Amino acid sequence: MPSGLNPDTGEVHGVCVKADVTVTFHRVKRGLTLNREYAGEIVVANIGIPLEAELFVGPGDLKSIYRPRSPYSKKGDNGRILVVGGSEDYAGAPALVALASLRAGADLAIVAAPVSVANVIRSYSPNLIVRELCDKNLCPADISYVLNLAEKCDVMVIGPGLGLREETVVAVSEIIKRSRKPMVIDADALKVLSQDLNMVKGKSAVLTPHAGEFAKLTGVTLGSEYRERMEPVRSLAQELNVVVLLKGHYDVISDGRRIKVNRTGTSAMTVGGTGDVLSGLTATLIAQTGDLFGSACVAAFINGIAGELAEERYGARILATDVIDMIPYAFKKILEG
Repeated sequence: MPSGLNPDTGEVHGVCVKADVTVTFHRVKRGLTLNREYAGEIVVANIGIPLEAELFVGPGDLKSIYRPRSPYSKKGDNGRILVVGGSEDYAGAPALVALASLRAGADLAIVAAPVSVANVIRSYSPNLIVRELCDKNLCPADISYVLNLAEKCDVMVIGPGLGLREETVVAVSEIIKRSRKPMVIDADALKVLSQDLNMVKGKSAVLTPHAGEFAKLTGVTLGSEYRERMEPVRSLAQELNVVVLLKGHYDVISDGRRIKVNRTGTSAMTVGGTGDVLSGLTATLIAQTGDLFGSACVAAFINGIAGELAEERYGARILATDVIDMIPYAFKKILEG
């Protein structure tokens, strides 16, 4: 890079070299193309970095976005997560999201849940803050209350266990349309989104579908190999200007421009609830870094490692809560080598 030129933005910081020729390694840095006046002729030199080094998520992805806690931080500085979930049929999913958020390092996890299951969710852990909604299921009367809660939080997770009753579909649609906060959209909220993709277009959002949910969103039936999945995922992310995290044997993540593939995890993680754990991880990392794409990549990576550690301890018969308990050890394993 010409000294003084920002490789990401092309911005000049003070004095900058005006080069006749810039030889850059492996790939063109975005800043060079945005400010060719300083770059001159651009030559890309192959220095032997394999494609896998940039395609697959690894420890460097975590270390690149990781922010150590300040010794002077106070409650709330490391993330306030709102989880909108639960219904008269389901109570566990939103609790798993919130508990995973806390294990990932969030300071506060607030669950907005229907009155029918609020006390059940409270009973799972004293660490959870539960706010009761006004009916047995999320309904339009809850919209303003949920949006006000979201304004006091850093990131909202919406979808786990909500169900698809008519009143819930209306409420979810309005919350997504009107939210000004970063969102992780999962589970039943993805099914609502499939009715009108425009409601999320350009929002600060991460969508976390599995292959079946992806088919509902796009009408595209995905192949089983990750290479077959990369272009459809990138295309959807580009169309909506959001981040898409496709869950699978290998997770595929894209923001429409970049694509990463995560290979961590185990077949033991087919147990219900591990997707909720992933949503909680993603939300906390977004709250702590502000980087949606990087957070989605690292969340998939850590979720998989936590699952592997749970399998090492318990064998193939693990629970989603076992994966949650291993999240701190997964971070420790990567950050401390």
